[in-house]
Amino acid sequence: MNDALLLAWADRIGAGAWPGFLLVLALAICCTGVVSHRRALPSQAAMKAGEPRTEDAPRLGLGLAGGFVMILACAVVFAVLASLLGDSRLLQRFDDTLSASIGRHTPAAVLAAFGLLTHFGEPLLLWAMGAGVALALVARRHRGLALVWVAALLGNGVLNRVLKEIFSRTRPLIDGLPGPASGYSFPSGHSSASMVAYAMLAWLGWRLLGARWRTPLAMAATAIILTTACSRVFLQVHFASDVLAGLCSGLAWTVVCITSAEHLRARRNRLSSQAAER
Repeated sequence: MNDALLLAWADRIGAGAWPGFLLVLALAICCTGVVSHRRALPSQAAMKAGEPRTEDAPRLGLGLAGGFVMILACAVVFAVLASLLGDSRLLQRFDDTLSASIGRHTPAAVLAAFGLLTHFGEPLLLWAMGAGVALALVARRHRGLALVWVAALLGNGVLNRVLKEIFSRTRPLIDGLPGPASGYSFPSGHSSASMVAYAMLAWLGWRLLGARWRTPLAMAATAIILTTACSRVFLQVHFASDVLAGLCSGLAWTVVCITSAEHLRARRNRLSSQAAER
């Protein structure tokens, strides 16, 4: 595929971006609902019995540190390869064409709606939510889960800042707008933070609430994450590749956090079973 054809595709995608977004959002929510409904989980009591505890903090820290380093290493390799292959220039042209096309074809009412929905990823809201959830977990004696929750949010904040410094990509500069938003563009902080915060919140709900809440929580988290991420492209404060990278880095970090916590839960259950057999 030559460059001209690729840029033509970017223009066509931008022209149908907001109806396409609605279609993708509906499919994603439906798929999430089906998967979460079919997924069998242990009972609520069994899951609580194996929660990580504060004394597990060193092991949790080791697992999170290992995942953090792996994500950074992959990012560095990607940056080096893109620089050597010259792919960054074509990517920039694709992003510019797509962003301009979205700006031309998206109705003002849709942009206004995205302007409201993008606040789900605002740092102030997420940090307030993070503090509130952490305090609620501690008050209910789920200190291990509170530790995982705080580590997930803080770790993603550090990870996103480091990744931005690695790539140092400037924000979109669109004609008719006052100027680019502050800070580097790649990856999108709103996208990665929303992925981590709302996915982790859904995971906590799966562990602590009744089974009837699991599917609605998963579907709601999917809707909020995708809407918040895509709003950054429609509002032209991020390129599409910024948002995709933010979602990927946030998903990777979420997997690291949940996997580490579940490993500690399984380990504690195994030790408890061994102790009961003696």
